Amino acid sequence: MQFKRTDVLVIGSGLSGLFASLVLAERGLKVLIVTKEEIDISNSHVAQGGIATVIDLHQDSFQKHIEDTITAGAGLNRRDAVDFFVKRGPETIESLRGLGVHFSTRDDGNLDLGWEGGHTERRVVHAGDITGNELISVLKERVVKDRRITIWQHHTAIDLITTRKFTLAAENRAVGAYVLTQEGAVITVEAGAVLLATGGCGKVYLYTSNPDVATGDGVAIGFRAGVPAVNMEMVQFHPTILYHEKVRSMLLSEALRGEGGILRTRDGRTFMEKYHPMKSLAPRDVTARAIDHELKKRGDDFVLLDMTMLDPDFIVNRFPNLFKKCFDAGIDMRRDPIPVVPAAHYMCGGLQCSPEGTTCVPGLFVAGEVAHTGLHGANRLASNSLLEAAVMARYAAEEIVRWQAAPKDAVGPLPLWNEEGVSDSEENVVVKQNWDEIRHCMWNYVGIVRSDRRLERALKRISLIKQEITEYYWNFKVTRDLLELRNITLVAEIIVRSAMKRKESRGLHYNTDHPQKLADAHDTELSPEELLG
Repeated sequence: MQFKRTDVLVIGSGLSGLFASLVLAERGLKVLIVTKEEIDISNSHVAQGGIATVIDLHQDSFQKHIEDTITAGAGLNRRDAVDFFVKRGPETIESLRGLGVHFSTRDDGNLDLGWEGGHTERRVVHAGDITGNELISVLKERVVKDRRITIWQHHTAIDLITTRKFTLAAENRAVGAYVLTQEGAVITVEAGAVLLATGGCGKVYLYTSNPDVATGDGVAIGFRAGVPAVNMEMVQFHPTILYHEKVRSMLLSEALRGEGGILRTRDGRTFMEKYHPMKSLAPRDVTARAIDHELKKRGDDFVLLDMTMLDPDFIVNRFPNLFKKCFDAGIDMRRDPIPVVPAAHYMCGGLQCSPEGTTCVPGLFVAGEVAHTGLHGANRLASNSLLEAAVMARYAAEEIVRWQAAPKDAVGPLPLWNEEGVSDSEENVVVKQNWDEIRHCMWNYVGIVRSDRRLERALKRISLIKQEITEYYWNFKVTRDLLELRNITLVAEIIVRSAMKRKESRGLHYNTDHPQKLADAHDTELSPEELLG
């Protein structure tokens, strides 16, 4: 098969992709989901904390949630976007419950609300400590059963097809994508609309909490299609990833600190009081930077997250999944402090869009972590990620329904993928070498603490690798490894160039040559013309 036609092409199968697909199918549209691995492999699936939502209006309020979000975001947030998402949280929770998602409740039957770093009230709706697993499991079951939804697992999107690129019509719009199969064939997919819901870019860095699929594909694909990238220098490093020689990329939820966990140095001393009045409950940017500073100052490999002062039964009941994983790794949370380090976790920047997911390219929509709506600002407040992903899924789907109903110029037949003149590569070592070098470069030069000189060094090396990859891409048959390398290289360059534009330290971006925060908050916007010509 070289060609496929669908109403809506959804690239990505996290919370946004699956939820939006269900809404679209319910509206009578045929949906094709393309995902690189099994349908339940995503950042959403491994999310532990929950969805930040105002539920208890006697104790909490929308205004408090808005203020906490903007405080955590260091004032770089778009106020209208924060208002949009916060006020639509409760209705979205009810929609998810209506689909069968079971959130944790108290003995009185009301939702159990967790407390996480940066929040001033309990407002995190959760399903134990495996909220993402519960969400994706329920949505997956419904998606698989829906006859209007087709799922292509182990398929990789290469690039979007736009009318301007192929002069198919006077008006530029997205009309499909090229998709690589597991067997190496390329299918031309024609679609009335495309939704990018590909998640984040954690694998751009050497150490990350993200699964291997998080290679920034959506940002790279959307950017090449003409959508600007905004605030991509704002990469959130989660403060608490398990430090263990045999366990890789295990995130330890913000909720551990929210429920009373305390950060200590290896000799047992607390240190967060030196960095923030909320101590171990400080926002993630402050906490990650504090840990990084303590590690470098002391020469240690990790700090400790101490839960031992809490009731042992509470630990087991509140965090059953994390308790078991730690126990299996030889750590009893009831008695042993947990060794932790920061690692790349969440992309607060992304493709420029409205809160409803519309972009400057008609027919192209985005949702979830790949999107920049302005909700997160310079640092994401804990559990606002699943809030954004779920709300955007519903509203982007409604925008797509409206787009589909609007009259549009017809386009000619889409061009099939052309492999003329290319050959199979026998130099896969080139891909692996460049992949490793990009990730080491980003970790060493564009990590938690940056400087002008480090950024310049990073850009020089990334530019050389980009040239090698461009030549490689056009001369050899594409593979998933090559496509992911091409994407992380472009995303790495976008992050570095965005960081070089920001001459201040704000939120997640800390530059030792510009340690002060400017009086006025401004976005860092990078247009495709600046990088791609």
